[in-house]
Amino acid sequence: MRSYDDSCGIARALDTVGDRWTLLIVRELLLGPKRYTDLQHALRRVAPDMLSQRLRDLEAAGLAERAQLTGPGRPRVYRLTDHGRELQPVLVALGRFGSRLPLPEHPPALSPDATAVALLTVFRPERAPGVDLRVVLELSGEEFAVVITDERLDVSRDPGPASGERTPTARIVTTPAVLTRVLWHGLDPADAERSGLLEVHGDVDAVADFLAVFRSPLGPVPAARG
Repeated sequence: MRSYDDSCGIARALDTVGDRWTLLIVRELLLGPKRYTDLQHALRRVAPDMLSQRLRDLEAAGLAERAQLTGPGRPRVYRLTDHGRELQPVLVALGRFGSRLPLPEHPPALSPDATAVALLTVFRPERAPGVDLRVVLELSGEEFAVVITDERLDVSRDPGPASGERTPTARIVTTPAVLTRVLWHGLDPADAERSGLLEVHGDVDAVADFLAVFRSPLGPVPAARG
């Protein structure tokens, strides 16, 4: 591995996570564990040998680890360690900075996890006084629990409420491309629902509250396919 050979904390951090693809892999693992094939699917342009090397680097740095989940098939996954999860505010800050930069000429749709992490980067707590809700967000088959309470936002991979947890207030079913257009690029959610691009189940007022706590559109983008 190349090093800046600089004692500054920023340089030492970049020695660990500054290589190409590393932080995007962390982004994909931020909300929960994933199989290697899941990472390949989300990061379509990364070469398999590059992905394997970056995962080894993250393991060697103590930022990620391999684990075996319980349940049918007991899949082997990669997940962030506690140390790796400390990168969340770094990624959120980078996302906020990057949201003000120009989009690519032909922007590809975000992955479901990248879309869910984007919610953290554009959350507007000043718009959330009194908002108390739990929404299940289903993006192209991937489910996330989005909880807003006490002017705070929490997003996690969660297939459903466990015993003792709050019942979801509403469920939104759509794709990353459509949600991006609804939240930030001016697509009316009612139009999206009427055209079958978005489904709402449960409390429609809670869905309106959910949509209201994110940033206004930052600028026009080419129309995204559903």
